[in-house]
Amino acid sequence: MKTIRNIFPAVLLLAAGIAQLAAQNTPPLAIEGSNTFGKDLGRALVTAFQKKNPDLAISLGTPGSGAGIDALIDGRCQIAPASRAANEDEIRRARAAGVKLRAHSIGSYGVAVIVNSKNPVRSLNTAQVRGIFTGDITNWKDVGGPDAAIQLIVHDDTTGSALGFRELALRVRPYAKSAKALPTDESIIAAVSANPHAIGYSGIGLATNGVHAILINGIPANRSAVLEGLYPYARTLYLYTNRASESRDVKDFIRFVQSREGQQILVAAGFVPRIGISLERESIAP
Repeated sequence: MKTIRNIFPAVLLLAAGIAQLAAQNTPPLAIEGSNTFGKDLGRALVTAFQKKNPDLAISLGTPGSGAGIDALIDGRCQIAPASRAANEDEIRRARAAGVKLRAHSIGSYGVAVIVNSKNPVRSLNTAQVRGIFTGDITNWKDVGGPDAAIQLIVHDDTTGSALGFRELALRVRPYAKSAKALPTDESIIAAVSANPHAIGYSGIGLATNGVHAILINGIPANRSAVLEGLYPYARTLYLYTNRASESRDVKDFIRFVQSREGQQILVAAGFVPRIGISLERESIAP
């Protein structure tokens, strides 16, 4: 009996030590999902949020929307950014796992197709855009422009924008082998501005002097058209969580992303904010 009495304090001390160690090694806020969100926008949002919460460890992975939702269902992350709504299979698997998916809208991802300001082409349809960027159309004269070879400028594969535009405009077909890959919207805009025969793409609202955004199916590339659901190269961005296990950190991060400060970061990255944020007055008509 004396031996047993001596064991109990030791067990309690060990349990307390384990609990203290666990508290010291709290797992980070894990965010796993969309390339479109994570590669550029996600990093900027996480950096700004951590400045307000310096003691909070956050991990950010970009395996894709589907892989992120899978990770959320499996309990491997707390937030799953997605550039699309969860599909029926994902919703069914979440229910089977006891996960209550909650979708938090944070804004939209919209892409403007841009050409040099000296280019007379002002409008393309979606089939023409797909043909140009996949290499099926190689001369501007085939789409109403001058007799000149089309110079393609795209995002490199390290950015979420590269895959995002392929999904939106190319039906996930690869870019033409002749395409020149650059790392940022700003570098693409500068390259198109310097080349009268170039075409590229950037986040809506980022284009500057030297380039103009092409009408797509007669619809202008602006935020109003995106919010009205008219512009074809746009998707709503979501942060998915498990309603049944949302921590305070999860809720605080989502509130930050949806706040004015978070939405300003989103706009600066070339995304379209939620309706609650004031926008410049833009006409949907071309």
